[in-house]
Amino acid sequence: MAKQQEVTRRVRICPGLTGEIDLPGDKSISHRAIIFNSFAHQGEAQISNFSPGQDCASTVRCLRALGTKITREIKQDAISLVISGNEANFQEASDVLNAGNSGTTMRLLSGLLASQPFLSIITGDASLRSRPMKRLVEPLRAMGADIQGRQENSFAPLAIRGGNLKGIEYALPIPSAQIKTAILLAGLFAHGKTAVYEEIPSRDHTERMLKQMGVQLRQEDNWIYLNPPTSPPHPLSIHIPGDISSAAYFLVAGAIHPRSRITLRNCGINPTRTGILDVLTAMGAMMQIKNKRTEAGEPVADITIESSELKGIEIAGEIIPRLIDEIPVLAVAGCVAKGKTVIRGAGELRVKESDRITTVSRELSRMGARIEELPDGMIIYGGTSLYGAEVSSHFDHRLAMSLAIAGLIARGETIVNHAQATRISYPSFWDNLEKLTLDVN
Repeated sequence: MAKQQEVTRRVRICPGLTGEIDLPGDKSISHRAIIFNSFAHQGEAQISNFSPGQDCASTVRCLRALGTKITREIKQDAISLVISGNEANFQEASDVLNAGNSGTTMRLLSGLLASQPFLSIITGDASLRSRPMKRLVEPLRAMGADIQGRQENSFAPLAIRGGNLKGIEYALPIPSAQIKTAILLAGLFAHGKTAVYEEIPSRDHTERMLKQMGVQLRQEDNWIYLNPPTSPPHPLSIHIPGDISSAAYFLVAGAIHPRSRITLRNCGINPTRTGILDVLTAMGAMMQIKNKRTEAGEPVADITIESSELKGIEIAGEIIPRLIDEIPVLAVAGCVAKGKTVIRGAGELRVKESDRITTVSRELSRMGARIEELPDGMIIYGGTSLYGAEVSSHFDHRLAMSLAIAGLIARGETIVNHAQATRISYPSFWDNLEKLTLDVN
């Protein structure tokens, strides 16, 4: 992959934040919509408001390499795709599949490729090649796929020769929607029933979408039961809801800034993803959720948030899988809140695009925050003033955006290095931030 041009952004404290934001399409749902429709019954599916980030572009690129017909058009700054189902008649790629920075691309496609009777090799950038893959490899191998990776199958690149799978019963050792989905995708093409157990439920976009496509899938007592279909799922056209993980930055900005009122339109509020809303409410955020409706099986609403007096709370237990991606920006909220905010049970943060426990603690500390790093989280001592500093995203999109939000209330100027990381999930982030204030360069 070509090296990205280095980008530095400068953020200054601003007098107010006000306006409305149209959110980019949900990244998690976009990945699933394009992958699931690729093996659907012959016919076309229209996917509108597709995520514009580089992660989802990696999925499109890989599927095209496997012979999937996908056309793309841009309407009013939103991406729409038309995909033709191939009934799982994929072709062997002529080269290595590159998932870029996207763990979702690698893990979900591995589940699909485990069913295909040819050799696939899938890799990614340096960050993705350092993320754990053994917990993906083990259940797929148990289903009969031949998968090998570096360091005793722990890391990518992964070499996959699939086919002749059998259904299994598998208990996820830690909550992971990506691993759950990979197993269910393999199970669609396996002999016999597949069952996956989650002690703590993870995001359920996969279950919702497969049901919409006619797949027999049942959920009971934390088990998900899948019977392989006798015919390919039917195509599903879908308008992708706004990404609540992208909304999180503006939700926190609206809550912590002393003069703000921000509305986020068409935001997905799937209950397996709304931990950010529950935590901000518990911290005392002034928030309204209006115009609730359902689009393609997913709940959607408009959310307005305004200046609030936040208090520190403890964030732990079953809520963690519902907000794991939002913890970096919640740490910013904790810096402003009165009292102490404690985050526990989030050890998964150490194996994201960066070690987010260490990088969040280090970079916010440069801005004057008082943060104590824990093995599985952090303790944030709130009520201290932040000041501008030179900080780094560590090439992590969620850290780049979180530091930008911190800069909006910090005294002086904050310089965010490697700010181009936002392109991974939210290319228009800086533009949307400028809509709310004229003081961002």
